[in-house]
Amino acid sequence: MAPSESALIGWWEGPVRAVVEDWLLRGGTPVSGNSTGKPAAAMATAKRLAAPPLWPVEARLAALLPDLLVFRNPRGSEPELATAQGVLLGVHVTGFTALMDRFSLSCKLEHDMDRLAHIFSYYISDIVEHVLCFGGDILNITGNVLLALWTVEQNQLSDIITLVAKCSLEIQEKFGIYHTREGQDLQLKIGLSAGRISQVIVGDEQRQYLLVIGRDVDGVQLAQRLAQANEIVLSWNCWKLCEQYMFEVEIMREDEAVKLRDMRIIDPFDFDEHFYKCLDYLPHYRTSADILRAALELDPDSALEQTLRKHIMKNLLKKIDEGQPMEYISEFRTVTMVLVSLEFHKTAWVLHLCHLIQEAALYISTVIETGGGQLSRIFMFETGCMFLCVFGLPGDKKPDECAHALESSFSIFSFCWENLAETKLVSISITNGPVFCGMVGAVSRHEYTVIGPKVSLVARMITAYPGLVSCDEVTYLRSMLPAYNFKKLPEKMMKNISNPGKMYEYVGHRRCIMFGKRHLATERNKNHSLLDREKELEAFRMAQQECLHQKKGQAVLYEGGKGSGKSQLLAEINFLAQKEGHRVLPLKLKKADSKQCFYAIQTLMAIFFEIDTCPAHYRQERLHRQLSGIVEEPLHCLFNDLFFVKFPLSFKVSRMDDLARQQKIKACFFEVLEKAVRETPLIFLIDEAQYMDAASWEFLGTLLSGVPIIMVMTLTTTSTLCGQAQHFLQSPPAVLVPISKLAATSLLRMACWELGVVSIPQELQTYLLRRCFGNPLYCEVLCQDLLSKNVLCFHDLQKEEVENSKWETLSANAMKSTMYSVSPASSEDQELYVCTVKDDVNLDTVLLPPLLKEIAVNQIDQLSPEEQSLVKCAAVIGHFFHIDLLQHLLPGWSKNKLLEVLKDLVDMHVLHWCNKGQELPAEPILVPSSVETEHTKETTKSDADSPLKLQEELSLPQMEVLEFGVPLLREGAWELWPKAQQTALHLECACFLRDLACRCGSCHGGDFVPFHRFAICSTKSSSRTSRFCSYKDTGSILTQVITDRLQLPSPQDTFQFQTESSRSQEAFTREYCRTEEEFLDKVNRKLAQTNPKKGMLTTKPCHCREVLKLVLSPLTQHCLVIGETTCAFYYLLESAAASLDLSDNYMAFFYLRKASSLLGQPSAFSFFKKHKVKICQFEEATFCRLQSEVCFNMGQITLAKKLARRALRLLKRSFPWTWLGVIFQTFLEKCWYSCSLSQPRNNPSEKKKKLAVLQQQMHCLSLLRQLYSLEATASSLRFACLATLMQKNSVKEFPGEAQVVSTYVALSQFSQNVGDKEKWLYHEQLAIQKSSLCWFSREGLLATAQLMQALAYTKLCLGHLDFSIKLGFQAHEICRHLKKPALENLVLSVLFRSAFLKKKFDLCVHVLESQWVLISQSHDVLGRAFFYSACLDLLLYGKGWLCRPFGECLHFIQRYEHSCILNSQSSVMLGVHSSLAMWFAQDLQWNQFQYHFSKARQLVKRTNASLFGSHGFVRFLECQVLILQKMPEDVFLQTLAETRRQTLTYFKEFFSRCVTCPVYHQWVSELKAFVMRNGKMSLTNIIRPFDTCLTRIWIEGEFLEENNSFEQNLEIQRFVREADVNKKDKEEIQECIC
Repeated sequence: MAPSESALIGWWEGPVRAVVEDWLLRGGTPVSGNSTGKPAAAMATAKRLAAPPLWPVEARLAALLPDLLVFRNPRGSEPELATAQGVLLGVHVTGFTALMDRFSLSCKLEHDMDRLAHIFSYYISDIVEHVLCFGGDILNITGNVLLALWTVEQNQLSDIITLVAKCSLEIQEKFGIYHTREGQDLQLKIGLSAGRISQVIVGDEQRQYLLVIGRDVDGVQLAQRLAQANEIVLSWNCWKLCEQYMFEVEIMREDEAVKLRDMRIIDPFDFDEHFYKCLDYLPHYRTSADILRAALELDPDSALEQTLRKHIMKNLLKKIDEGQPMEYISEFRTVTMVLVSLEFHKTAWVLHLCHLIQEAALYISTVIETGGGQLSRIFMFETGCMFLCVFGLPGDKKPDECAHALESSFSIFSFCWENLAETKLVSISITNGPVFCGMVGAVSRHEYTVIGPKVSLVARMITAYPGLVSCDEVTYLRSMLPAYNFKKLPEKMMKNISNPGKMYEYVGHRRCIMFGKRHLATERNKNHSLLDREKELEAFRMAQQECLHQKKGQAVLYEGGKGSGKSQLLAEINFLAQKEGHRVLPLKLKKADSKQCFYAIQTLMAIFFEIDTCPAHYRQERLHRQLSGIVEEPLHCLFNDLFFVKFPLSFKVSRMDDLARQQKIKACFFEVLEKAVRETPLIFLIDEAQYMDAASWEFLGTLLSGVPIIMVMTLTTTSTLCGQAQHFLQSPPAVLVPISKLAATSLLRMACWELGVVSIPQELQTYLLRRCFGNPLYCEVLCQDLLSKNVLCFHDLQKEEVENSKWETLSANAMKSTMYSVSPASSEDQELYVCTVKDDVNLDTVLLPPLLKEIAVNQIDQLSPEEQSLVKCAAVIGHFFHIDLLQHLLPGWSKNKLLEVLKDLVDMHVLHWCNKGQELPAEPILVPSSVETEHTKETTKSDADSPLKLQEELSLPQMEVLEFGVPLLREGAWELWPKAQQTALHLECACFLRDLACRCGSCHGGDFVPFHRFAICSTKSSSRTSRFCSYKDTGSILTQVITDRLQLPSPQDTFQFQTESSRSQEAFTREYCRTEEEFLDKVNRKLAQTNPKKGMLTTKPCHCREVLKLVLSPLTQHCLVIGETTCAFYYLLESAAASLDLSDNYMAFFYLRKASSLLGQPSAFSFFKKHKVKICQFEEATFCRLQSEVCFNMGQITLAKKLARRALRLLKRSFPWTWLGVIFQTFLEKCWYSCSLSQPRNNPSEKKKKLAVLQQQMHCLSLLRQLYSLEATASSLRFACLATLMQKNSVKEFPGEAQVVSTYVALSQFSQNVGDKEKWLYHEQLAIQKSSLCWFSREGLLATAQLMQALAYTKLCLGHLDFSIKLGFQAHEICRHLKKPALENLVLSVLFRSAFLKKKFDLCVHVLESQWVLISQSHDVLGRAFFYSACLDLLLYGKGWLCRPFGECLHFIQRYEHSCILNSQSSVMLGVHSSLAMWFAQDLQWNQFQYHFSKARQLVKRTNASLFGSHGFVRFLECQVLILQKMPEDVFLQTLAETRRQTLTYFKEFFSRCVTCPVYHQWVSELKAFVMRNGKMSLTNIIRPFDTCLTRIWIEGEFLEENNSFEQNLEIQRFVREADVNKKDKEEIQECIC
């Protein structure tokens, strides 16, 4: 089947219409005037190059070759020479080299290379199509020159010249000038020639090349050179053969060329008729409207296919055979180019010249392919030919390609001079740099080529340095060859290249010993210890001990990849050995050393004799001293050649042959080393031992068996070692130790050292861990690269943290609110810093440093073409990827093929399946004995293909989700894609993930921002709506699935569960829970159920975390890459909401900071505010609300209030700023509910939109209530009460009970905190009554857990501890299942208090252990404050039970005491400082006591009546009593009477404030009674409430004795279910509720 193409518009429809496609579709305007063109996407990925998937292999091959090859009859002998008559058209794009030079001077090299390829690809593609429409055959596209041929008979030349002239004029008219944004115009110079053309095919049976030679080929080149920009020049022979009367010309040079000005259209000459006439001369011209070339619709022919394959490079053939689309072939990569120029004598005959080119081509091809390169093309010029060779093309990348290129070039240079008789001059130039490797041209005719500034440079170097093997500085440095193999060349000016850089001549490999240059290159870091190398150092110590004690040689060989830390390990061993008095001989080898026999031993012995660093004229004298007494003096001359000395030749040595001399030298070395070892232990350190020569390996093996020397070596691999090395490894004294990769914590610690900080942000941690995989070198290079790119900001850690008034300045506070990666030094004078990533920096798109990219590309090219395609597509998806999405990006791949290739990659450890494990432990940490959990997997056929089903599969990682397992591979593969191709693939990913961007199936879907899609649906239909992309379906492989522009989620995308109700729900909720007892009975029944179909906790676990990781976060990245900022903003809000839902405040801040950078910097004046991204008012309000919540969690209280108010204002709900406004708003709110009931009902869409707004209003009001509740002032209480009233009114509009229950629970907690007992229990009762409908959704279960936590809290405050413990167990089980860490942490804190006051200290320890497991997985400072506060209580009163030592608790408080988070939590910090004061009082550290007690005294007036505030108040009162009893008078400035009076005032304040926390009243009453009696009554027998045996007040100089009635330890392996509450307790509870 012929490929379809709409490019051809036949001349029979109008000859003036030659352009195939509208240039404007590509964003550019080819002009002949002064208008400006704007190139769009690259040709390599444009629709014109996107070959339809049904093209047969023959068509794909033919599209790469001219008709001259496709339709020829092979003769079989090479070189093959044939002649024909024809017309040649040469199009030279001027300004392109200058444009490349402008790009080469830019810092954004990758971006500029991409744009350069875009410009050239599109510009040349239109010219190609234009030539094809006129029947031309594109011979080649070389550099910036296009050469086309019209092959005809001699008597037809004049008519064809007229046709080609018309084609040339139209090309100049349509594409003559192209204005680029960079200010460099692209223009055309066109040359025409006609006559006899010789076509030569050189090569062998594997690879062949087409050349066109002859006088008229030289004529077209001359015409091009004579032409100026926008001119057309005809060679003299062409002018003589044409119909001269039809042309307006200007004679340029007699007998050389003429300039064509225009054509004379003389009536009745009709060009249409002339065109039809010319069609008869062109047998291969296709006149169909579907195709431009007949060569593309030939019938399958295996013989033709085999012939065509010889003309195409092997790596390209592999990709074609593998079925890769053409747009998948183009890449950006660093290559090494070798240009060989052969200039022949003019007297050489054509046939002889062809044989010379044939001989040169065969030799060059053989040598280049041996080194990993390919001969790309051969092209002729006037006096010779050029061979372009490329190292590092896809599939050919080698680590040492520059060295191979230089050595191959020198070999070619020598061969051509010595074997090609007619050669006049041989010049070779080598460059290395990034280029575009891919397709340029049209769909019907394109070529694989390389484009880049280095391509122009390599051509200029040929003329600048003739007769030499020259290379640029990059090649010189990257070759790693010895400097004595090069000579620096003088700088020369090169046309259109402003800064060519330093140039060197390669003179070949020369044997030269450079003394003093071979010691270890890596020095030991004196400031930081070696990380994670204990096992490796232990191997050295064991070898050291065995050598010293058993007097036997030992060898330790460390094996590790590049950058694994081998050299650093050797440096550490060098330091340790010298510290212990050993003599160390260090040596670092290079690859060139492996070619020199005995080089390693030669250099080691030079170091041993200490002649490696001494001046040359002292070398012989020092060597003589070293050898005296050990080696006979007549034998000293043996070392002349070895050490470049001149001892007189002795008669004894002169009689020895070479073999005898070598053996004698080795024997002398043995004698010297044996004597040295007897005096001082000797250690050989050899870095990069894989480069050691075979003779040195053999000598070391013999030495190891006879002399007690320790040899420590490092090498990269053992598979490529020589036979002597393998024998050495198998010897008994040799031990091979693989170097392990650094652990994640050690790698992050190293990163902190490199950056000079104590902590790095979470996104930077992810950036390093995913790229390094434990490799120290990669970490070091990446950190240095980030510093050089200036993408990090540094903040003083010791600067006291203050509240910020602007969101844009919160980065430092966000970092300080997380835990540190490296513990700060104890030195007070040392400056400590943390770093953050700049707001406008996206680490996901930061390019790899050149060194690391080369390593990554080397790894990629070791894979097969199929594996490369898979890895490159997976790299676009992200570090984690789902196989369904991967298959979506791989056109034509079946599932079986995909799984087969994946299996191979997994077996090679390139990829690995994600482990399912980590979400739920095998056994729950907290499980009462009455609760059994079963996780059943229920699948139904009906939902097998639904979006929810596919989304749930994302949570089955062992079957569906993979991640990269090799460092740098994903980043390197991603950077290979051209920009336009990246955009197209990211668009595909965004389209695929769009329907999965919602809550998981267990959470019944929906948006993370409630009803988000409904609130923006009106914006969606407006003209301001941002779509994902403007790509249209053009038949391209990448865009077949997309039939329209991708939009934001539609309200119609909601799931059925949102409108359907469950029958079981209706049956269950016919009766409402009227009392607490009924509610608890229902809870007990549900928890007791074990039937998997009915049990509440047998539902599938939540996988929203996986949705965030695998869908939302990648989706934002895809949107950012394709430039769809509106969609990116939408999903950033979703990601931030999901992070907050998962209690990850820092990541929420990270996503919101990205969203903020999209909006741009805010204006100081609101009326000037204009966002860069157009968003609706609801999204702006949601953005402010999420910002407020993040600020609240970071302790930025003032800013949080400001943002919450702004969000409410955007949501059409105001919140006052003054107390007068509070009074007025309170009055309005009291009559608000009755007014709202009279409003008419809206349609369903409007209802959901209203619910979206109502949800955000509720969130804002809840935030304001919590914010003002933190301050125990009358003014703050007014605002908090108003927020409570507004929230209570708003919740009445919610149709669902879950939100209502959660709200009433929150209001109940607020009432308890402010000491309003009546409203506290009233709201709790309302929540219980509404809780009946909360059993059939995850949101309902969450509301139930919140209610149970509130009940446990209530029972604790009222003193019903057993009941509180039981409720805590049940609440924790639900929280654990729901994966709500914040609520779970609160439940555990309440559970600890209940167990603590109940004197169940073993239970307390288990609770704290569970709490530590929970908080250690996050960076939550507040959670740790709760934890360490509980640890301090256990230390003070736990009767020996210990969870964390006091030093750790104190260290945490000292490190974070200035944190805004902790400063905002007065209740918690009051208890912490009071506990610390009591501890220091116990140790008589009164200064420390005074410090923490003063802190507590400042906090006591800011606390409320909450449980934690009351607990802190009690601790503070105990400190007050301690002051009255034992505080020395010289420490405390107040008199005893003043202290007593102040203490009584605090007692009064406690009872007036903490009325809703009676659990502490008994103890406080006893403390007050003691103070009232002036301390006369002994407190020895006073014990704390509920017989908890807590430590008593310090009286009479010592703490009171502990109560002897210590209960036996409970046998708890896990938390066991508490016994049922007795009837008396139930009566008391009911009485309290009533």
